[in-house]
Amino acid sequence: MSYFIYQSKKIFYNETGVGKPVIMLHGDTASSTMFEMLLPLYEKNFNVILIDFLGNGKSDRVDEFPAELWISQAKQVIALIEHLNYEKVSLIGTSGGAWVAVNTALERPQLVEKVVADSFDGRTLAEDFAKNLLAERDYAKNDLAKQFYEWCQGKDWKRVVDLNTRALVECAEKKLPLFSKPLETLAVPILFLGSLEDTMCRKDLPKEYEQMKQLVQDGEIYLFPTGGHPAIATNAQLSAKVITEFINS
Repeated sequence: MSYFIYQSKKIFYNETGVGKPVIMLHGDTASSTMFEMLLPLYEKNFNVILIDFLGNGKSDRVDEFPAELWISQAKQVIALIEHLNYEKVSLIGTSGGAWVAVNTALERPQLVEKVVADSFDGRTLAEDFAKNLLAERDYAKNDLAKQFYEWCQGKDWKRVVDLNTRALVECAEKKLPLFSKPLETLAVPILFLGSLEDTMCRKDLPKEYEQMKQLVQDGEIYLFPTGGHPAIATNAQLSAKVITEFINS
């Protein structure tokens, strides 16, 4: 296991495979563990780098998550790229990790070759996001989802989930910006990926993706007709094919 130091805390990362460097970014309440079953689809084409954001997975714990969580996590990704001394990497972010990927590219475009933003709501959170999130998390902690939480986080999964929920609720209630800079300034190619059957994303996802595509300099969209959340896992083989072609094109 490998770690680097960020703000006096240890952040876990792992590298596997050969080829162009690609960092996979997990979503909220998850960790890099969620990508382990997908690695055989990517490591033959890419040098895949996994990271556990601070407070998640095998990384050091924190007392709280900042409300501008996805901007804060982008700074951790930048620190990892600099630690590894890569000139350019591509980023695959799923769910919350999609915002992180975009923010990383907005902050340091010279370090990023391409971005895949999978299964996320885009520029805004729904008006009822906070209420729905609280209800969803309360239900999930007593449902099969708790097995996913424990698989990703370990024995202290409840605390991790609660801290994450608190941060996202604050972000939604204060209507904080989800991107560190205007999306129009994104200077790297981006693929918006998702599934039309994903009930955890906004209902007008195709419209939101299309509007974002019009704003960025170089954007593409790929929506699967079936599959749940996130697309990269529920349409694993097809997602890998689409993503590999996009990054290598």
